[in-house]
Amino acid sequence: MNEPVRAADGPFGIKVEGGKSYFWCACGKSASQPFCDGSHKGSAFAPVKYTADRTGTVWFCGCKGTGKQPLCDGSHKD
Repeated sequence: MNEPVRAADGPFGIKVEGGKSYFWCACGKSASQPFCDGSHKGSAFAPVKYTADRTGTVWFCGCKGTGKQPLCDGSHKD
């Protein structure tokens, strides 16, 4: 698997807690989208660590095509 699986057609709006780390699924196979559940094991993919700088809503990429991993950059519109 060289390309990630498109997990969603848009971003996931997730409330995050400042100072806490989250691990975004880069492969698209996780059943816990947008977060990693280990489904990438045995592939070239690895989760991307995101540490929230403040509490609030963050838009994590769902299409897995963002250039700003793990956050949405609008790539799902292409």
